[in-house]
Amino acid sequence: MNEKFGKQTIKFDKTPYIISRSSVVGFKEGEGPLKDSFDMVVSDDKMGQTSWDLAEGAFQKTAVEIALKKINVKNSDIEYILSGDLQNQCAATHYGLRETNIPFLGLYGACSTMVEGLSVGSMIVAAGYAKKVVALTSSHFCSAEKQYRNPLEYGGQRTPTAQWTATASGAVVLSDIGTGAKITHVTTGKIVDKGICDVSNMGAAMAPAALDTICAHFKDTGLTPDDYDLILTGDLGITGSEILCDLIKKEGYDIEKKHNDCGKMLYNIDAQDVHAGGSGCGCCASVLCGHILNEMEKGTYKNILVAATGALMNPLTVLQGESIPTISHAVAITI
Repeated sequence: MNEKFGKQTIKFDKTPYIISRSSVVGFKEGEGPLKDSFDMVVSDDKMGQTSWDLAEGAFQKTAVEIALKKINVKNSDIEYILSGDLQNQCAATHYGLRETNIPFLGLYGACSTMVEGLSVGSMIVAAGYAKKVVALTSSHFCSAEKQYRNPLEYGGQRTPTAQWTATASGAVVLSDIGTGAKITHVTTGKIVDKGICDVSNMGAAMAPAALDTICAHFKDTGLTPDDYDLILTGDLGITGSEILCDLIKKEGYDIEKKHNDCGKMLYNIDAQDVHAGGSGCGCCASVLCGHILNEMEKGTYKNILVAATGALMNPLTVLQGESIPTISHAVAITI
């Protein structure tokens, strides 16, 4: 029987398996240190489309196609597909997946969307409501800049704490039957807002949410950092990672030697001029679905905790002087 621990964590008795996954990234991401771990590096970030918005949808469509092709599964074999993105009303997702003909649940967790999808998808599978579910997400540098900051032609300067929105997508197929990597726990985050208003310092805004969810996971389950080979966040970048490690020490947990962040891993930070690192839904999705799960299959990691973070604001709320609400969701993966 699946068990609820505390207010936020579920431990699955019937663990959902990750039976396939895929990662599709843009050419900048393909020049980074993880370039060999992705299924596809595209040479044209527009993916042959007429707009950046449609291009991002094409990244999602391609990620789903690759993940299903790997296991010779058809769209008709998938009972639910869960996804979202950073665009208004999750437009990239809707345009990218509109031809799949799969029952769809749209999600918005900002950069935490990949883990939110894994969480909800795992609950559906573990509860017996579906045998196969796809969870995915995406982001695109050009569509995000157009919506949240300035048109690319503006050429505005970026502050040292700013992060680079990844042009990428990642998809996972969850199943009630399988071997290898499986999701054992889900810890659902709460909205955390510490009054930070600087949209160029998302790491600082989101670190408290990661702190809240990771601490809740440890308190609910009785597990500690020693139970994990890796505690992965996404995407706090350099600034947010340092803040998280400092804050969590005050709560009695030392994760510094176990911690890494997708925003720090995706790019050669100095050489590629991404300031404080990567961000965007596709950052955590592509790093997890590519490099991290590859390393689990190789035996580098056996038990990992993935706590993705997201900023739940929109351009208007920021212009109105509102602070940035944030969220972090976590899943524990074992192989």
